[in-house]
Amino acid sequence: MLFRAASLRLYLSIALAVGRMSRRCSPNRPCTLLLLGFLQLAFVLFLYRRSLSGSFTSSLYEEDRGGHWDYSKTHDVYTNLSLVTPSPDRQTLSRCPDESPLLVGPLTISFQKIPVMSKIARKNPYVQAGGRYSPPHCKAQYKTAILVPHRNREPHLRHLLYYLHPFLQRQQLQYAIYVIHQTGNRTFNRAKLLNVGVREALKDEDWDCLFLHDVDLIPENDHNLYVCNEKYPKHVSSAMNKFEYRLPYKMYFGGVSALTPDQYLRINGFPNTYWGWGGEDDDISARIYLAGMKIIRTPLSLGHYKMISHSLDVGNEKNEKRFDMIVKVARSWRLDGMNSVEYNLLHKEELPLYTNITVDFGNSAKVQSNIN
Repeated sequence: MLFRAASLRLYLSIALAVGRMSRRCSPNRPCTLLLLGFLQLAFVLFLYRRSLSGSFTSSLYEEDRGGHWDYSKTHDVYTNLSLVTPSPDRQTLSRCPDESPLLVGPLTISFQKIPVMSKIARKNPYVQAGGRYSPPHCKAQYKTAILVPHRNREPHLRHLLYYLHPFLQRQQLQYAIYVIHQTGNRTFNRAKLLNVGVREALKDEDWDCLFLHDVDLIPENDHNLYVCNEKYPKHVSSAMNKFEYRLPYKMYFGGVSALTPDQYLRINGFPNTYWGWGGEDDDISARIYLAGMKIIRTPLSLGHYKMISHSLDVGNEKNEKRFDMIVKVARSWRLDGMNSVEYNLLHKEELPLYTNITVDFGNSAKVQSNIN
């Protein structure tokens, strides 16, 4: 484990040196582009080499107890919820079974019609204010907080709420959905929003698991349980339709992931400095290994997700500095994260289907001289 972390540090140090060399070249000379291309190629080759050797990236997958899944035969996402009958005495509830009898497997997912919030609320009568739910007929064994970074994606959010609420209820979890909304005109910062969400959610409840969930991803199989792996951070969206239901590369940690609060704090949360699209997922992967852990994944047969098609949002353009930032992670991760997140909390309100957290990160970049 120490060897893996040392290897990563060595690579990042070499890459940083290459980056410094590139600064000596004039912008008008071709060496700048050549060095940048070399840096990116070296990073990709490093990940590929490590993935083949198995000494860096993890090939660990959780067990799929369901065996073969036929995704051509799907079920309505609200199947079996009518079987839930509230107990007349919640003080004497028995513990929910280890495996929920309400699960159905592959689900029918369609984005043709955007659901109305009032309809979603009517279809989920046991969801309480703030998007909170506890099984009304048994005592949940597990408590999960769902954290969704958000800005200007209202149709996507409606789809997610429509499918995720019944999905989680059939798993007989105690859960709450938090939507962390970035206001203002500053570039979108997904990772920092998740840090905010974790901090605010942990003020409300001693959660067993933190699910970090992109707003445009819908799970396709309710046997994909929204619980954490107690040993390692878990990458949950291992098979997205965007990537033809395959893992795009071995270090990928994007989309939907799950960490216990202890695991999240061990990696110092997520980086706060990635403004715009891209880079933070690889930074997080590196943090996990630098903190002495591995990544475990939901098996490809079970981690199916459909992505809602969309283009890059205005204010969430590609982060052109992401490659330069990733190579610095070995010396930045202890300084940039949960221990340094700053934000202006404008609202925290319990809406019928979720808890809305609105934050403002200001309008100008804040340079951290001790990191850059």
